[in-house]
Amino acid sequence: MKLLRFTAAAMILMLVSATGAFAQDDAALFKSKCQSCHGADGKGDTAIGKKLGVRNFHSPEASKESDNEWFDIVKKGKDKMPGYDGKLTDDQIKALVKFCRSLK
Repeated sequence: MKLLRFTAAAMILMLVSATGAFAQDDAALFKSKCQSCHGADGKGDTAIGKKLGVRNFHSPEASKESDNEWFDIVKKGKDKMPGYDGKLTDDQIKALVKFCRSLK
């Protein structure tokens, strides 16, 4: 019984650790690729963001777009935003979209 409890606790700890590392990776990727223009909160309220007129992730227009549309924008670029095709994997772009959607 003690072995079962220990094994279950170890598995939970590994799962929590892996999930935390994944979230940290997403945050680091956002910080390195997006934050300078879009800001830490995704509102685009940065010097560069204001100059370029970047989108606010919380705007009604951005909110109504699907994750697939956001994926395409990140991958191919749009207007002044560069595309990240060949610089980020599809999984990284999907993780960025998910992370951006979670910003409040």
